[in-house]
Amino acid sequence: MGTPQLMVLFLVLAAAAVSAAAGARPSAVAVGALFTYDSTIGRAARLAIELAVDDVNADRTVLAGTNLNLITQDTNCSGFLGTVEALQLMEKNVVAVIGPQSSGIGHVISHVVNELHVPLLSFAATDPTLSASEYPYFLRTTISDYFQMNAVASIVDYYQWKEVTAIFVDDDYGRGGVSALGDALAAKRARISYKAAIPPNSNTDVINDVLFRANMMESRVMVVHVNPDTGMNIFSVANKLQMMASGYVWIVTDWLAAVLDSSGSRDLKDMSHIQGLIVLRQHTPESDTKNKFISKWNSVARNRSITSGLNSYGFYAYDSVWIVARAIDQFLDSGQQINFSADPRLHDSNGSSLHLSTLKIFDGGEQMLQQLLLTNFTGLTGPVRFDSDRNLIRPAYEILNVGGSGSRLIGYWSNYSGLSAAAPEILYQKPPNTSTSPQRLYNVVWPGDSTTTPRGWVFPNDGQPLRVGVPIKASFKELVSVGRGPDNITGYCIDIFNTAVRLLPYPVPCQFVTIGDGTKNPNYDDIINMVAANSLDAVVGDFAIVRNRTKIAEFTQPYIESGLVIVAPVKHATSSAWAFLKPFTLEMWCVTGALFIFVGIVVWILEHRTNEEFRGSPRRQFITIFWFSFSTMFFSHRQNTVSALGRFVLIIWLFVVLIINSSYTASLTSILTVQQLSTGITGLDNLISSALPIGYQAGKFTRNYLIEELNIPESRLVPLNTIQEYADALNRGPKDGGVAAIVDEMPYVEIFLSYHCNFKIVGQAFTKEGWGFAFQRDSPLAADLSTAILQLSESGQLQRIHDEWFNRPSCASDNSDVGATRLGLESFWGLFLMCALICVFALVVFFIRVCWQYSQYSNSEAVDEPSAADAAAAAAVTAAAERQRRPTRLGSFKEMILFVDKKEEEVRRTMKRRSSEKDNNQAAGSSDAQLVASG
Repeated sequence: MGTPQLMVLFLVLAAAAVSAAAGARPSAVAVGALFTYDSTIGRAARLAIELAVDDVNADRTVLAGTNLNLITQDTNCSGFLGTVEALQLMEKNVVAVIGPQSSGIGHVISHVVNELHVPLLSFAATDPTLSASEYPYFLRTTISDYFQMNAVASIVDYYQWKEVTAIFVDDDYGRGGVSALGDALAAKRARISYKAAIPPNSNTDVINDVLFRANMMESRVMVVHVNPDTGMNIFSVANKLQMMASGYVWIVTDWLAAVLDSSGSRDLKDMSHIQGLIVLRQHTPESDTKNKFISKWNSVARNRSITSGLNSYGFYAYDSVWIVARAIDQFLDSGQQINFSADPRLHDSNGSSLHLSTLKIFDGGEQMLQQLLLTNFTGLTGPVRFDSDRNLIRPAYEILNVGGSGSRLIGYWSNYSGLSAAAPEILYQKPPNTSTSPQRLYNVVWPGDSTTTPRGWVFPNDGQPLRVGVPIKASFKELVSVGRGPDNITGYCIDIFNTAVRLLPYPVPCQFVTIGDGTKNPNYDDIINMVAANSLDAVVGDFAIVRNRTKIAEFTQPYIESGLVIVAPVKHATSSAWAFLKPFTLEMWCVTGALFIFVGIVVWILEHRTNEEFRGSPRRQFITIFWFSFSTMFFSHRQNTVSALGRFVLIIWLFVVLIINSSYTASLTSILTVQQLSTGITGLDNLISSALPIGYQAGKFTRNYLIEELNIPESRLVPLNTIQEYADALNRGPKDGGVAAIVDEMPYVEIFLSYHCNFKIVGQAFTKEGWGFAFQRDSPLAADLSTAILQLSESGQLQRIHDEWFNRPSCASDNSDVGATRLGLESFWGLFLMCALICVFALVVFFIRVCWQYSQYSNSEAVDEPSAADAAAAAAVTAAAERQRRPTRLGSFKEMILFVDKKEEEVRRTMKRRSSEKDNNQAAGSSDAQLVASG
């Protein structure tokens, strides 16, 4: 074999060797683990990770021929040491890092792994701000606190609490969780009323100061989000401050569940300090694999003399190893190689001993990250799969109630179905939010061994009284009145408030803050804005509950009904000799008289041919028409109607007369007894359509309502402050610079009318409101005070207080006594039209019948006596006689009038006689014709 052949063979063998080397799997792959060895989470996670590595290396279906080489580093619960340990771990060319357990260290290390392209899988860093958008190589393999805080918010909403106090460790983990809690509560219309931040590694004195300040606040719902290794000190201090007594609520995040699970009840000395707490724990579904792992973990722990127990973070640590193993397996199966290269931006400065150049970039980091995100298997914690936000699917929590020497399960929370008493695995098989409607939890034993759900708040014990704003007005002192000094405030509204406060089951010290100088009314919307701006805690007075105010303040139950009404001046009508003509207008009188005569004529026409009482001389008949027409007004007509049409018309007419009589009587009575509006304003529509000036009470919502809702020009509105200004403006009237009417709320109007009797309410109230006391948004005091107001109403005390302050005799009369008007044709034209149409209909039927009779009458042959007949010449004489005979036809109009004037009975007799004569003539003619024919 020549030299060229040898060269070719050498190249082929070299290429084959390179190819084989490229496709070969490495014998071992380095994976790092970063956590605090001696910690509640670290002790459970360390053994779980080691067992997971052993299981992976023993499983030939995963990483066949390749072992995981686990390299662990202890962060020692220190951000600085954790960073140093992480850098040392990166020097060892790991392809992934499991950990850290601390969110604070996670923030720092994430910057390192982003630079070196090494995926970081944390089984315990739950801070929601560790996001994929900022840290692309950070992957959370446990449940984010975003979901845990939504679970807390659901519990708060379930028990209808509105404010909580957040007690948290002041680091990335604590601040991130509390921020998520605030957002979750806001979605439930609740809020964090006070944030009690505890510095990391604080001693008992610092914790005591923080809890003491928190206890001075009004909220009694405490949400505790701290580290598990130092968190138990909080409850020891709280117990000394008597904050574990009845009335308190403690909701604790999953750190306490990790402590309880890791410490047997016989070893936990502080169980007496945590009785009645609600605790969240990450939910992992039951399975044979999980039970086998627990047995194995406990067995190994006993062999190694590990005294702490397993907690849920150990399950997530175990699954994290399997996530990495499956991703490496897929990474190698795709033909990728594990290579590292130097980062040109990392170099050691002269004299530096940091050895930054030893940190290498993982060339396949991006591909490895993608394989991690495609993870899909079932682990100890259930389905292991990531959503689009890189969160584990199906986050769920168990809700525990601590009692005795342990805890009991009272329900679950999942982002699929919310709160429920059923396990999430069952609900995942059903449509969301249907199987647990309404959501429920099992009964809870609260702190102090109470089974009654705590109210969740008390009046703050900080020595500061409730700042209560009170409007000082120029008038209407019955509602709110200020004596000497702000403490001497009386009035109807103040009495209601003080009486309701005394019914509360807790003391509420109040400090009244007067608003206004007493000469002009303050603006009520501005006072409500002071509450929204936290310048006042509440306002008490005549505050109407209207739409724009409820958006910025919390109102109590209304303690008095209110509504806008119109007040106008009235005058007593003076009587006169012609007062009896006032009920009807001139037009009404004319039309009524014409209709009387018209009906009389119609009845006469219908009765004339059949009724003897409607016949006679023209003078008699004329008198009969008028007498019959107007006597029906008093139902005293003596003529009887005999025709069907006449009776039908008379019945309708008597009904019309009854209506006219009743209306006349009522209107005349009203005119002679009631008062008349002097400005002509009769109601809201009339007021809007007029161009007259309108008065309103300055500072109240009435002005905005008239402008915005009723579109009344502002130029027509006149602000008024006192009762005397009301009276003066109405007495002057529009012509003398006053107003035509005043629009105000009913309670003010009642007070005004008790002083001035020459004004009246026009129409009905056109709005429906009520007066209430305003508090800051979501203030629980508003709900409790509403309950107290309802108690006052049910006991009758609310009405008694009203009667005590509104005790002046009122001269206001019923609204129906105001503004009586004359009746015009527009009120009766429908009735008159109906009557006229019926009369016309009767006449049409009558004349149709008459015309038919006239036709029958004219076609009948009149049998007259023969003229100059010759009895001897039978045929010739008969023919001549037949030619001379003609029927008596009434063809002219005069003859028809004469026919109508005839009595119907006479016409019938005539027609019957003519019919008989015709028959006789026909018989005689037939006999003569036979004689002629025979001759």
